[in-house]
Amino acid sequence: MGYVESLLAENEKIVIRTRQHWTVLASALALNGVLWLAIIALAILAATMLQQGGVGIALAVLTLIPVGGLLLSYLRWWNEEYLVTDRRVICANGIVNKHVLDSSLEKVNDVVLDQSILGRMFDYGDLEILTASESGVNKLRKIAFPVKFKTEMLNQKQHLENGGHAAPSEPPLDIPALIAQLDVLRRQGALTEIEFQAKKAELLSRM
Repeated sequence: MGYVESLLAENEKIVIRTRQHWTVLASALALNGVLWLAIIALAILAATMLQQGGVGIALAVLTLIPVGGLLLSYLRWWNEEYLVTDRRVICANGIVNKHVLDSSLEKVNDVVLDQSILGRMFDYGDLEILTASESGVNKLRKIAFPVKFKTEMLNQKQHLENGGHAAPSEPPLDIPALIAQLDVLRRQGALTEIEFQAKKAELLSRM
């Protein structure tokens, strides 16, 4: 069982789970990659042109810094999760020390979605969750699948407001009674025979 699963109440179910978009991790990869290449270039320069083998070795050891930075960025990305359950929306982060914010779906008043052109192309965006209280989950930045996340949140909120039941459906039509009413209108002259037969056929097709 994961850390987030241990926080769930009895019979509480996760509906959707997401993280920040992979482009956030790609940015960290690019930054640390450039730093790694720069250190390697300096190490080669020190070992050849400057004839400083010891400095070159020391610089080569320093390449572990961007590698460690990339690993740390990945662990932070992996451990930052955004979830919608059938009762609340949860934001959890932290590699060792965990920080969890959650808001009851009943307190969610509105959800604002911001997506750039690139966000629409790669399916990421910012969600601002407006709640009745000042505390709780507020801004989710650059998350993956924001439209689906928002839709599921609002669906679960509606489901919760309906008492855990689906919205009531319309009662089934009493087809024979409707046909009888149409027949009365036909005999009164309000409907022609053609109109009566057409509406009768339409009702019979819905049985």
